Amino acid sequence: MGSRSFPDGKIKILRIIARLNVGGAAIHVVNLTAGLDASRFEQLLIVGTESPGEGSMLDYAFAQGVKPLIIPEIFNAFSLSPRDAKALASLYQVIRRERPHIVDTHTARAGFLGRLAARLAGVPVIVHTYHGHVLHGYYGWAKSRLLRKMEQFLAHLTDRIITVSDRVKDELVAYGVAKAEQVSVIPLGFELAPFISARAHRGEFRREFGFDDDVKLVGIVGRIFPIKNHALFVTAAARIAAAEPAARFVIVGDGILRSALEQQARDLGIADRVLFTGWRSDLPRIYADLDVLVVSSDNEGTPVSAIEAMASDCPVAATCVGGLPDLIIDGENGLLVQPRNSEELTSAVVRLLHNPEQARNMSQKASAMARERFSLRRLIADMDHLYLQLLEEKAVRFPATPHIHARV
Repeated sequence: MGSRSFPDGKIKILRIIARLNVGGAAIHVVNLTAGLDASRFEQLLIVGTESPGEGSMLDYAFAQGVKPLIIPEIFNAFSLSPRDAKALASLYQVIRRERPHIVDTHTARAGFLGRLAARLAGVPVIVHTYHGHVLHGYYGWAKSRLLRKMEQFLAHLTDRIITVSDRVKDELVAYGVAKAEQVSVIPLGFELAPFISARAHRGEFRREFGFDDDVKLVGIVGRIFPIKNHALFVTAAARIAAAEPAARFVIVGDGILRSALEQQARDLGIADRVLFTGWRSDLPRIYADLDVLVVSSDNEGTPVSAIEAMASDCPVAATCVGGLPDLIIDGENGLLVQPRNSEELTSAVVRLLHNPEQARNMSQKASAMARERFSLRRLIADMDHLYLQLLEEKAVRFPATPHIHARV
């Protein structure tokens, strides 16, 4: 495609994500696509298809004025198949037709197909964002090693790699995926106003499900998927219930392991104390009434539920994995525990339930940090700056754009 100018005065970006399932990556790409100044950027978002039980954020995209192009052959799976060849061909055709200055890929599958197609089509600038990674915790040793080799190869096709936290960057460098200078850390950005004002909804969720004011609500929010380790949450819930008779547990979300989780709650004798809500769109109401939000994952990038809870003044207890140590300072604005350790998780949650003043102090510090670090305006400004920097480095001519506008 070669060096290109901007005849219409706009920078053209083609953004690709494997699927718009419920989660931080989907929110991120929709917010970024909606938020960049439309007078300076022309953008197209390409998405694949969700797996059963993952939930879809397509309605959220439409509400933000983003109308993605769906390529059904793009899906989230490790093994290669003829479907991948069709997806690669479709992406190549779209890229050749649209002639973007930048291709920006998100999630592993989209990063694999999108970066190959972009390089074959001669796109000037290729960017890939790791919202986490699948290099450990998802697959066995052999598959994980193969994935690392593949990511190392793909890094050679990429002009800049973005991670959402310092910890994820350090892990990628340690795995030899890329050198540190190729990786930029740009935290997630969200419209936090509904969560900052969550306290206005206190009592609504409790009344909906008949929880008295003296009930202690402990919740977890997200896909019920192996890497999230909801089983650890339920195991800890049984221990917490023994230490705190007023505790009840709320599991918000859905996924392939829901029935197994329901059975686990029955086996542990706490089924009557665990509420499965399914997917909910009124998360500020839920965070407003939780006494503790738990993240029990074995691996993470930066979990959106933690950021949302922190912005909502809800105390957080989380496993010390992925980007969580960059988000939570243990004992200062939340509590961190070792992964897969139900005793530590139980102790952390009970500590927050039994020391409300300490929990309140932590949540207030967490809220201030979330507002400062994870605003949508900051994300838009950071990405605007990075796109321009990369175009300059590639000597792609673009119009002077001294002022950044973010639609937030």
